[in-house]
Amino acid sequence: MYRTLQQRLINHATQTVQELYGVTLERVAVEQPPTVLLGDFALPLAFELAKRLRKAPRAIAQELAPQLASMAGIADVQVAGAGYLNVRMDRAATVQRIAAGEHSDVGGEGFRLVEHTSINPNKAAHVGHLRNAILGDTFARLLRPDEYKTGWPTGVQNYIDNTGVQVADAVVGLVHLQGKSLADVHALLLQLAAEGGRIDYYLWDLYARVSQWYDEDPLQKEARRALRLQTLHELEGGENDTARMADLVATAVLSRHLETMNRLSIEYDFLPRESEVLLLHFWEAARQEMIARGVLYEETAGKNKGCWVMRRPGVEELADGDTDEDAKVLVRSNGTVTYVGKDIAYHLWKFGLLSGKDFGYRVFREYPKHSCWISAVNGEEPHPYFGTASAIFNVIDSRQNDPQSNVVEALRGMGYAEAADHYTHINYAMVALTPRCAMDLGYSLSDEDRQRPYLEVSGRKGFGVKADDLLDKLIAAAKGEVDARHPETPEAERIESATAIAIGALRFFMLKVTRNTIIAFDFRDALSFEGETGPYVQYAAVRAANILRKAGVTEESSIAALAAVDTSLFLEGGMEIATAGDDLWSMWLLLSRVSAVLEQAIAAAEPAILARYAFQLAQEFSNFYHRNHVLNETDADRKTLLLATAAVTRRELARVLDWLGIRVPAAM
Repeated sequence: MYRTLQQRLINHATQTVQELYGVTLERVAVEQPPTVLLGDFALPLAFELAKRLRKAPRAIAQELAPQLASMAGIADVQVAGAGYLNVRMDRAATVQRIAAGEHSDVGGEGFRLVEHTSINPNKAAHVGHLRNAILGDTFARLLRPDEYKTGWPTGVQNYIDNTGVQVADAVVGLVHLQGKSLADVHALLLQLAAEGGRIDYYLWDLYARVSQWYDEDPLQKEARRALRLQTLHELEGGENDTARMADLVATAVLSRHLETMNRLSIEYDFLPRESEVLLLHFWEAARQEMIARGVLYEETAGKNKGCWVMRRPGVEELADGDTDEDAKVLVRSNGTVTYVGKDIAYHLWKFGLLSGKDFGYRVFREYPKHSCWISAVNGEEPHPYFGTASAIFNVIDSRQNDPQSNVVEALRGMGYAEAADHYTHINYAMVALTPRCAMDLGYSLSDEDRQRPYLEVSGRKGFGVKADDLLDKLIAAAKGEVDARHPETPEAERIESATAIAIGALRFFMLKVTRNTIIAFDFRDALSFEGETGPYVQYAAVRAANILRKAGVTEESSIAALAAVDTSLFLEGGMEIATAGDDLWSMWLLLSRVSAVLEQAIAAAEPAILARYAFQLAQEFSNFYHRNHVLNETDADRKTLLLATAAVTRRELARVLDWLGIRVPAAM
């Protein structure tokens, strides 16, 4: 609603300036005053016009004020200071429109492709991986069509690097540390399934051992590294027992990863695998085009001699005979393709620019409302098509800024400027653990580590917390709280509430800070019912629902009843001294900003904007709750307004939390 009136005000101001002064404005800035005492919108328009009209800003503002006040939905426009225009909405009319669900739409045309998670399928998912998956899933929710917004057609992909170094390390561990054959690995998977074990947990420890094994014997270091390279070659070549073992293990681990993410209500549409990028010759097609367009060339001298390279972003073309030592290697001198090389080919396919190339497809998992497909050499028919994106959003941590820049530069260098412009890297900083959290999880810390602000997670060192273990601990802790508060509630309902609280706590903790802020995770902080936490926001929605339940009304009936009430008497405010009407209006004004905040979060690719808005709503509702004794209100009309306030708050909080992937529990 706020966004609707804001846009109408912009249009009205533009037209007014054109009619009064013959000036065409390209843009009209609209600000939100720090307090409702100053109005609901503030326009510095007079200052922008002063130089062009050669008049004092205040004089211009005084001419514009009555014209702007004539707009429907505006109650008053006042000139403040040297020429600010402070605009006040018609509060009573606006409240009715907010209650009725009137709002500006968000969405458009063109397929949006969001890629996230992309965990190497060589071990269990850990807490650091969860930030990626939660960011990506939330951003996809912001984009997707739903009952509130038109949105954009959106697909979610999870790229599986099943031929990379990490999977090669897992195979080296199985073959050279444990002496297992392909048949042995088959038997291992069957044994783990029978015993209730997990291959992703089994490989967690093995991966850490292999990482240490490569370097622990200086005399064997070179030979052991050569084993890794040989294994990597065999994985990329395919059609051999090494590649078959890697595929068997990687597929089993991938299934576990999807189970873990499903606990967080995270789903995928397509799982493109690197093995098919290679076997279907995506890279070869991309390589030929890059050579033809002068983007890729073979280095004949220097440290990269024999490699196929491309210049990094911002590097000018060198003179004949000079060597670009900093060029990005896409094909090593031994013939193996780097991560960036394969990624360029993959993104050409994403944009529908890899002529004549597509994956085969087969169903990998069935979700309640859709299928999840995986790439294959020979797939099933019919199948959906997942390429030809209009815009791509890749959730990849900030350490991959350089490779991501090289993919964009390759697209631009090949002449695909529009694709490059619609390629967004949603980067983020790492997730660490607080020392307290690490000790709570059973790690022994030195005195020095106990004094650190955070401890970095390392899969290679085996230090970290597996995602499922973290979820189990969070749910157990939340259930202890629910059991204490609601011992009379059936066990199944308490488990359901505890799960919603735990998942909400985790997701909100990962979303509440801006993407490029390091997160030091602490599950005690995450589960707190006080402060900027998921449970605090959930509790506001539960409290609003409880008010309605105790009043014997539903959300729908309390909102519908508001239409028969003249709310103007209860929403009037003062100009210099805040009144009860101002306090109540502040709640509704904040509720009106859902669409505006949603648009801002999408434009900035920053879910933290929405998470902070949810917290603000919860805070404002807490203030409302303590200022107004809703159930004891004796004035019938005012009580109707207060109940409608609780109902609309509950409705909008539930909506925003759903975009954040958080459910409102039945009780807390």
